[in-house]
Amino acid sequence: MPINLSPNTQALCEAIERGASNPDIDGVDVTVLTPFEAGVEDVLAADGVILSTTENLGYMSGAMKDFFDRSYYGVLEEKQAMPYGLLVRAGLDGTGTIRAINSIATQGLRWKPICDPVWCKGEWEENFLVRAEELGTLMAAGLEAGVF
Repeated sequence: MPINLSPNTQALCEAIERGASNPDIDGVDVTVLTPFEAGVEDVLAADGVILSTTENLGYMSGAMKDFFDRSYYGVLEEKQAMPYGLLVRAGLDGTGTIRAINSIATQGLRWKPICDPVWCKGEWEENFLVRAEELGTLMAAGLEAGVF
């Protein structure tokens, strides 16, 4: 199912991928999927995930909720303690989105956050791209070094 991302959301995804694909990091394969494309098999094959969503009416995007609904029980036992990162693009507040995703990821799936959520809140700032790229690099470097 094709998904149309806003230019800013697309730019954030590309920044995460750029960071995770840093040429100074070896042995980390990067796969980028929309929440509608990703499923149980993808999570089972991953050593870590970065979740990225917009805030929609104070909650995660419908696509992200759909991903969790389809994948939750299929990965619950196999992927406990998997490292994850979170980026939320919130035009308003973002706290409800962060709370909901962290609850599902940490309490439900028992995944381990690699850092505090990257919270891109308010009016668009070019710095959001820097922070997104840093998140990608952190995940890849941590996986390469074996600390995640």
